[in-house]
Amino acid sequence: MGEEIKVIVFKLGEEEYGVEVDKVQSIERMVPITRVPKTFTFVKGVFNLRGVVMPVIDLRGRFGLEETEYTDQTRIIIVAVNDMQVGFIVDSANDVIDLNSDAIETPPEVVGGIKAKYLRGVAKISEERLLIMLNLSEVLNKSELVQLESIEE
Repeated sequence: MGEEIKVIVFKLGEEEYGVEVDKVQSIERMVPITRVPKTFTFVKGVFNLRGVVMPVIDLRGRFGLEETEYTDQTRIIIVAVNDMQVGFIVDSANDVIDLNSDAIETPPEVVGGIKAKYLRGVAKISEERLLIMLNLSEVLNKSELVQLESIEE
């Protein structure tokens, strides 16, 4: 029997994704974001959260999905990646579930147009519901982290 992990569920389009609660610091409503020149297109800029300036990434853009207008449901999930805080823009974040780590299977090469390297796995929650688990260390690779760290300063 695997261990139980708590997972925050968020949506990009019709797909549900998950990230472990212990990697998430907060979930915020959409706020004005200051654009930073000469960054990756999926880096929307920076914003100030309680005195901490941090980069914000649109996960739709990161995964090569079509970007959409932000709505009242749009959220910024603040995560800690390699000792750095980053905000991920998602369509909505509305659930926390308990998941057995045994339920997470190795991802296929591409899930919903997203390369497997960004994914930790796919968890079957029910017959109709799959949850795509993110691999946060790959969502931001080393060279991108270096560029983002320079934005923070």
